Amino acid sequence: MKPGPEHRPCVRTFSFRDDGSIPNHPRLPVLLYPRAVSEPGRMELLFASNGWGNTWTNGVFSYHHYHSNAHEALGVARGSARLRLGGEQGDTVEVRAGDVIVLPAGTGHKKLQASADFLISGGYPGGMDYNIRTGGPGERPRVLEEIRLVPMPASDPVYGREGPLLTLWGSSQGA
Repeated sequence: MKPGPEHRPCVRTFSFRDDGSIPNHPRLPVLLYPRAVSEPGRMELLFASNGWGNTWTNGVFSYHHYHSNAHEALGVARGSARLRLGGEQGDTVEVRAGDVIVLPAGTGHKKLQASADFLISGGYPGGMDYNIRTGGPGERPRVLEEIRLVPMPASDPVYGREGPLLTLWGSSQGA
């Protein structure tokens, strides 16, 4: 399976500050690849073929949450949705089948609205396990250290070792 029709990465980036509840990532931007995948129903297979495992297909929680111990790729397998990225003061993005979002560890996300057929697939670099944090007061300062320690991915979840993630997120040495 190949990436989308153009086979050239188009990437939008978003950066968010720590809002006191949702930490977001202090350095790495969120990456949004519009129409990146021409066969969105095979998103899990694409992620796995590029070294992003522990995949699943379901939905996005309707409450703000983040993963302090793993970066996450989210690929829209079917339908469309409006998501809030970066916490309450973050940005609202519209996604549809074939779009991929890569969230650095600590980045808040939640579903605002979705079509009835909305399905999204998730994957994690190297098949990492992930936690679910909600920005509760007892989570700090531990989560800030966890975010800092998450290693850089060895590959882009859509484009593999030639993907824009490696350039936009920098070298593979430390996050």
